[in-house]
Formats: sequence, C-alpha cells, structure tokens
Amino acid sequence: GDCVLAAGMVSYMGAFGVADRQELQKKWVAALDTKKIQRSAQFTLKEILGDPDKIRHWAICELPDDLVSIENSIIMDTARRWPLMIDPQGQANRYVKNMGRMSTTGLDVGKLSQANFLRTLELGIQFGKWVLLENIGEYLDPSLSPVLSQQKTKDGVGYCIHLGDKTVTWTDGFRFFMTTTLPNPHYAPETAVKVTLLNFSITREGLEEQMLALVVAKESPDLEERKNMLVVSNARMKKELKDTEDTILELLSSADQDILEDETLINTLATSKKTSEDINEKVIEAEDTEREIDSARESYRPVAFQASILFFAVTELAEIDPMYQNSLQWFQSLFMQAIDEAPALSSLAERLMALKDHFIHTLYDNVCRSLFENHKPLLSVALATSLLRAEGKLDDADLRFLLHGSPVEIKKGLPNPTDFLTKQTWNQVLGLALLPAFERFEQHFANAVDEWKRWLEHPEPEKHAMPGVGPDTTLTPFQQLLPMRVLRLDRLTQSITQFVITTLGESFVHPPAFELRNAFKDSTNLTPFIFILSPGSDPVGEVINLSVELHCHKKLEITSLGQGQGAKAERMIEDAMSRGGWVLLCNCHLAESWMPELERICEGIGASCHRDFRMWLTAAPSAAFPVAILQSGIKLTTEPPKGLRANLQRTYLSLDSRALEGCAQPVPFRKLLFAFAFFHAVVQERRRFGPIGWNIPYDFTNEDFNVCKLQLRIFLDQYSEVPYEVLRTIGARINYGGRVTDDKDKRLISTLLETYVCPDILSPSYTFCSRTEYFCSNAETREEWLEFIRNLPVTAGPEVFGLHPNANISVAVREARQLVHDITTLIPQAGGGDTEADSTLTLAQQAEAATPELFDEVYVAARFPIRYEESMNTVLVQEIERYNRLLSRMRVTLADFQKALKGLVVMSEDLESLGHSLLEGAVPKVWEAYSFLSMKPLPSWLNDVKARVAFLRRWISGGTPATFWMSGLYFPQGFLTGTMQNYARKHHIPIDRITFTFEFANTMIEPMEHPADGCHVSGLWLEGARWVLNDHRLDWSNPKQLFTQMPVVTFLPMPEDVAEARDTGVLYACPSYKVVSRAGALSTTGRSTNFVQMIDVPSGPFTTSVWTKAGVAIFLSLPD
Repeated sequence: GDCVLAAGMVSYMGAFGVADRQELQKKWVAALDTKKIQRSAQFTLKEILGDPDKIRHWAICELPDDLVSIENSIIMDTARRWPLMIDPQGQANRYVKNMGRMSTTGLDVGKLSQANFLRTLELGIQFGKWVLLENIGEYLDPSLSPVLSQQKTKDGVGYCIHLGDKTVTWTDGFRFFMTTTLPNPHYAPETAVKVTLLNFSITREGLEEQMLALVVAKESPDLEERKNMLVVSNARMKKELKDTEDTILELLSSADQDILEDETLINTLATSKKTSEDINEKVIEAEDTEREIDSARESYRPVAFQASILFFAVTELAEIDPMYQNSLQWFQSLFMQAIDEAPALSSLAERLMALKDHFIHTLYDNVCRSLFENHKPLLSVALATSLLRAEGKLDDADLRFLLHGSPVEIKKGLPNPTDFLTKQTWNQVLGLALLPAFERFEQHFANAVDEWKRWLEHPEPEKHAMPGVGPDTTLTPFQQLLPMRVLRLDRLTQSITQFVITTLGESFVHPPAFELRNAFKDSTNLTPFIFILSPGSDPVGEVINLSVELHCHKKLEITSLGQGQGAKAERMIEDAMSRGGWVLLCNCHLAESWMPELERICEGIGASCHRDFRMWLTAAPSAAFPVAILQSGIKLTTEPPKGLRANLQRTYLSLDSRALEGCAQPVPFRKLLFAFAFFHAVVQERRRFGPIGWNIPYDFTNEDFNVCKLQLRIFLDQYSEVPYEVLRTIGARINYGGRVTDDKDKRLISTLLETYVCPDILSPSYTFCSRTEYFCSNAETREEWLEFIRNLPVTAGPEVFGLHPNANISVAVREARQLVHDITTLIPQAGGGDTEADSTLTLAQQAEAATPELFDEVYVAARFPIRYEESMNTVLVQEIERYNRLLSRMRVTLADFQKALKGLVVMSEDLESLGHSLLEGAVPKVWEAYSFLSMKPLPSWLNDVKARVAFLRRWISGGTPATFWMSGLYFPQGFLTGTMQNYARKHHIPIDRITFTFEFANTMIEPMEHPADGCHVSGLWLEGARWVLNDHRLDWSNPKQLFTQMPVVTFLPMPEDVAEARDTGVLYACPSYKVVSRAGALSTTGRSTNFVQMIDVPSGPFTTSVWTKAGVAIFLSLPD
C-alpha cells in the first residue's frame, strides 16, 4: 500500500498545492482501505522515500523546511522526467543553484532569451553538468523536445542525442532543471507529459521558518550562527556514520572467506565501532544543544508568523491589478530594513511588539505608493482580515456572509414585519440569523422595529450604537459589519474604515503622501522605477523636476515607446548605463512586443553599470508588462487630483502667468476661460457618479481644454461680439465631443456647456448651480483666480454637477459593492460550516429546483400562429424560444455540475466557474450568454426568471394581456416594433412614418381592457427624479429614494405629423434602458443591447436641461 501511494504521489502530486495533495491522499488511502490493501497508519512520502541524510543536505542548500518543499525535492530526486518548477518566489531557483554549486560537475544557468542557450545546453549534456533554465513561459522552444523526452540513441559504448542540427554525446551526470516565475501557468498536455511539474509556490509554514531565521539572525546573530553550524555539523557527522555503515556492508558483501579470519574487516569493524560511538555521542550532544537553541529562537516566532501572513495578503493584490507584483526578495529586504529601524527596547516582549508594529507600518507605507487610491482601503482590509483569520479571531462563515450575503432565498422564516425593508433585504436578514453570532436576529429585529428604523434613517449609523441583536450578545468589530451590509450598504465603506481603525490603528486609513524624492532614496542603479498610469495622469513633469533638483536634467533622455521605437530605446539605455544618465521610457504598454527585450535588458544590468544610472518607465496596467521587472523595480502610481476644486487648481496652475493677458476682450476672455475650466472639471468629476454621470466614462484630457482656450482667444480677437453658439458647438461637439460616442452623452455634454458658456456668465449674480458659492469671479490675474478657487468648498456636492443629492448614495453603494468584490477576489476561499463541495452541491440542487419547466414550443406555435394583423404572436413565439434556450442551458449545466461533484463526469472549466458563482451568489457566466440583461444577484435573478416565465405562461393561457409587463420580456425592442407593426397594418400607414406618443395613468392599478391602439406597459422605474402621480409630471426625488415606480404607460403609435401637432407642453425625452448600467454593446440589429426607447415625459415647471443634467432615465430592471 505504501508503494502504491508513493508511486502515485511521485507521478501525479507535483503540480498540486498542499490542500489538494492532502485531499488526494485521503481519497487514495480510502481506496486502499476499500480494497483491503495494507498500508502504514500514518503515511508520508518523507517517511517512505525520504533519505534523512539527503534531506539534511537539501536544508543546507536552502530548501524551505516545510513538508511540501521536501516532498517536491523527493519527487525531483526520484522521478525519471526532468523537473519543471512553478517558482513565483524564486526559492526553487535558489535551491537548485546551491545544489549545483556543491555538485562535482558544477551548474550552468541560462534563459531562453539568451542567444547562446543551446550552446550552454550542449556543453552541459556533453560534460555531464547540471543546467538550469530560468524564467520560462507557458511555451517551450521546440528545440528542447529531444532533451525533455530524453531521446538518447546508442552510439558505440555510449549514448548520444540530437540537439538541433548537432549530435551530442550524452554523459550520465547531466541533469536538467526548469523554473518559471508564473504563479499559475497553463502548459499544454504535450508539454506536461514530458516533464515533472512541481509546485514550489511558497507555503505559509515554509515562509515562517525563513522569516524566523532572518529575524533571529538580526536580533541574535550568535544564536543563528550556532544553529547553522550545528545543522551542518550534524549533517556531516551523520553522513560519516552512514559512510562507515556502507563501508562495513561493502566489506561483508565482498568477503571471499570466513569473516572471522578477515583481518581487514575485523580492524575496520573495531575502528568503525569506536568512530560510531564517538559520533553518536557528539550527535546526541549536538541535538540537545540544537533543541536548546530552537527553544530560544521560538521566542521570535510571533514576529515571523505575522510576517508570513502579511506576505500572502500583499502578493494576492496581483489578482486585482497585474501591475501589483511583489517578490519574496523585496519582502524580505523590507523586513530586514524594518528590524533595523524598529525602536530598541530592553524588554524582549516590548521589542517583539515593536518589531511587529513597525514592520506592518513599513509594509503598508511601501505598498501604498504602488496602489491606486481606490485600492488603498483594500490593502488595509486585506491586512486586517488576514491577521484575524490566522489568529482564529475571524470566523470564515462571517467572512463569507460579508462577501456573498445569503446566496439563496430562505423560504422558512419570520415574515417581514416592516414597511421599509424590501423582500430581498428581509431575505438577507433571515440569512444573517443563520450565523451563530446572530441567532434569532430576525426575532430581535421584529421586537425593536422602531429602534431599527431610527438607526437606519440616521445619516451616519456607523457612529451610533446598533440596536441589540439579542440578549448577552457582544459582536466583534468585524461582525458589526454584517448588519450594515444587509441594511445600509451605502455606509459599509465607512464601517469598514472603522473596523480597520479598531483592528490595526488610525494610520492604516490615512495613506502616506506620495513624495518622489523619498522613493528615489530607496533606489539603486539596478532597480527601475515603474509609474503605473491612470487616466489623466502624466508623471513626466515630476521626473523632470526631480532631475533638475538633483542636477541630473542634462543627463535625462526621454522617449515614448511605440512601433519602431525599441531600437532607439535600447541605444539610449546602453548609453545611459555607461555614463550614468537617466532614461525615461513612456507608455511601455504600447510596445507589448518589445517587452521581452526590455526584460532581457533589465536582467543584464549588472555591477559594471554606472552607479548614477536610473531607468524610469511609465505604463498603464497591462498583463503583458514583465513580471520580473515589476517585482524588482520600485512601483509608483500617479493619479490626477480628485475633486472639483483640485481639478480647477490644477488647470490654473498649468496656465502661464501671461495666459490671461493680451486678449482684445479681456473681461469676456477671463470669464469664459473660467467657464471652460469649470466645464472641464465637471465633465471629469461626473465620472465619479457612475452611469448617472456618464453612460460611458470618457478620458477627457488637458489638451481638450487647451484647444478650447486657444479657440476662445482667436474668436474674441477677431469678432467684436462673443460667438457663444460657435464656442459651444466647437467645444461640446468637436473638442470634447469627439471622444463621446453615446448619443445621450452627446446631448448631456452640449447641455452642460450651455450652462457655463452663455451670455449670463458676464453677470455678477449668475451662479452655476443652486449653491451660491459657485459663480464666476471678477478676478483678473492668475494669482487672484487661484485664491478664488482655494476658497471654494473642498468637496462639491452632486447638485454642483446638476445631480440630485441621492447620487451620493448611488456612489456609496457602488463603491461598497466594488470593495466587497475586490475582497472576494483577494480571499476566494472562505469556507464555513459544511465543506465547499457540500455547500455547492446544496446550492446547485436548490437552483435546479427553482428552475422553471421549459415551454412547449409546438403548442405555443399552434395556439399563436403567425398572423399579418397580430404581430404579438410572433413576439411571444420568439420570447418562448429565447427563454427555452436559457432554461435548457440552466438544467443541463446544473445536472452536469452535480455529476462532476460526484466524479461521474469531468469537471470542466465552465462547470468549475459555475460552482464558484453559486458560492458567490452571482449569475454564472455559462448562463449569461443565454440570459436576458440583468444586474441582479443570483437569488433575485432566479426569482426574476420565475416571474418572467410566469408572465409568459399567463399570456399563453389567457391570451394577449391588456397590460404588458415589459420588464419580463427578453427583447422589449422587438415587442415595441410589433406594436408599431400592428398599428401600421391596421391603418395602412408606412411604419417609418409612425412614432410613439405616451399617456400616463392616474393610478398604479393596471387596466383590464385593451387600448384601441398601442399597448399598456407596466414595470418601469425612474432614477434621478420622481413621478408626481396626480400632476402627471416629473419632480425632484425624495431623500434616500433612488428609484420610484412609474404608473402604467400607454405606448400610443400615431403618424409623426399628427404627433407633432399635439400640444403636450414641455416634454423631456427620457431614455429607457433594460438595466441601470445604461451602457450597452452594439447588437447585430444595429441597436444597443441595453437602450430600449425614448419616452416623452412631462417636464413640469422645470426645463428639460434640468433633467438631462440630472441623468433622469427609466429602467425595466433594478439591481436588486
């Protein structure tokens, strides 16, 4: 049995991590027990195939002291195929190099990017050397195939191998190793079968031992030195003992006479006995000493434990952005630096606390400078939750609820006792009550509804005591986040900030200010600077300013990468390396094909490089940027200032002091220039509000403003009257509008510019919005304008942008959802309760039970045949076909997934993704391709599917409905076209001459009778405004009410000329969409997949521009 397990582990286990290895071993052990094959009670590969002497030797060569690494080395030592090691932290690389240096033939190191690598490999094979191939990708050079397959052929008394066009003599001492820094590579089957894949990704236990050795070496160097000397001494003595035993066995086996008469053997035995006794005494004494040293080293383990936890928290950031790469070497170097800088204290306990505290602060400060602003809170959360989980102070079930909520609908439970919580919110309350810390939470909530309502209505509920969740219940700071997630998602971000302060401290919610000079102090000629770009940022000016400050501006060379610029950049680098210059390569992401060459250049920078040489790189986030450069370099992020005031300041600071002078009409020029600057800030800052700000976020730049400034001066110099219409047209439709692709956004940008570039701008009483502090000053000089801007509020409310204050709630909800999504990406596995497989199986069974039966398409086609005068029949048949495709896909994939969990079919990538989506409460991607457009989480989405299917079944059984629930249609645009076709065919009017008019009901009750023409439609929701039912008009939304329901709307087709002649008052052309994301892809029909129809809505006492700037729109489906 042990042999079977050992063979299986050597053959199959190498590519897996520790958790998968343990799971596979359990299954194999169970299979052996089923077959009644004998095995060891506690099987480990180390015990069966491990040689203690070899393992000690490996430890001396810096093999990490954890079980997975030892198993990997055993597999590498016993497997026939050459090892390919997945080595993102470089520890296998270091281990193989140390082993190679101790080998008798030596080690050669090469890379595929080196021109002479095949020559290195050829010499290694010929002279029996070890060869290490570093930093390979997912594809191996075909020329390596004979070596990987070990295609040796007999040649006289030896063997040879064909390498390229050469025949090379094969020497038995040759060994071949390959390493890749890719953390999760995907190798083709034809590659995988030729090598032994080994996962050398560092484990937490192995890293803890490494960090313990580092901290002890710093704090008690004599202790660590004694420890290392003892390890080497013990290994040497035990090797001598084994060599002695081998010598005796060799003499015994080769003895050709009576061993009692073999004088050599007897003398050897006597000598060996004395030697072994001496060695055994020394080994026992050394092992006792080693145990004493280990006991002393253990006092520093808390520091090493914390460091190992923090490393994995930081490295997982690469899942958020491919540029957030950090190496183990960088981490350990920072750790050593923090030990040196930590305050020296006499008490060991105080010193350990100081080490832990100083290191986590140092780590936070250094990582923060490489993160975008919106990801800095994520770092704090990752550090806090990782430490709490490692210390056993955070339950995985609580963490999973924060990340995913309740992924299923809970049918059994207390009914909703309130009129202010939605059905979906109450379902989350019931889900929260299933956690141990919130037992009977729903009952306690029902008993204190008024207290909870007052708490929920408070603008900052996180700063006030939460009504009791039950008697004698004390919630941890993390558990206090869970009711906030359920009841006030818009305040979750602030609550998480409070959680970080409580767990780590105030400094972890205030990232350090970025200073390029401080970052420069940490650099060397071997470490490139990498500026990670964001829209609107340009770090070139900062680099130039620093070069002037450090008197290096004459040695600074700048170029922008692109097609054909690689050779020029290489020459610049070579020149700068020799004379100590600076090289700034901009926009590296535009030269993806040259990135491997840049990586080769950076790897070639060595000690011969001039000490003053510095390389500066700028790149937008890109997966093609070399990981090795990111890990070895100093990463910096630059972002434009956020906020209206900061944006205006940046604009005016970029102006020359004479920019406001020399115009023929100075007063209009200064005021209109400020109007364009204010408009420039508004169009950029509206992106913060998401879809209600812009359907599509556009990257407006300073060049757009500069062109407007230049044109403004030209027009005012050439004309005596200010050409407002011309300025607005050129600014909104060309300079800025050239970037705008959505037609609703084009309408918005023109409306916004009309607010600022208008004759009223010259009036001292004119304000840009309801806030009186936002007006156009009479300032004359640049300094006066900057002083005026500095006096503006730091934070501009939504009303400054033409939006309702509720837009802040939308922003807060979106940011909270994004933060939770990012945390989920960092912590994908958060188990709790049942095992993940059991939980996923239960969810799959529940989803399958909730999936409606398919429609009978034959019956529907027969009952609703294609008729010229009734297009709705065609609409219904097409809707049935679409929903059947979705329902069929759901049933097939759910059934296959359950079979895959039981091992009956292969678990494909699509099925695995479906399982993750079920756990996360998200709609699986494998369904989205067949699904209607939706932004709902999985439980609400399943309910929506059932409601839509039920609506269509009522249509089938009861005939064409009097009122259509348009939200339940897969393709509402087709339904509206069918309505127009019915009218056109009935009245014999060309369909292209027909338009819709709209009538709004006086009540929310659906009418029971069909209209003479057109259709009644329900299921519409309004954002950005509310509908006044009695007055039939729009008005501003009520506080905290993001969406309001529209009454039944009658879509009434009529000829265009008749519609234009109607006196309907001021109408706002309100866009309607399927979902609140607004943006959509262009479908094959030439229409957006999201946009439905413009609906003319009475504007009331307000101009239509008010609602255009407010982003008012109608939706068929809400996020939840």
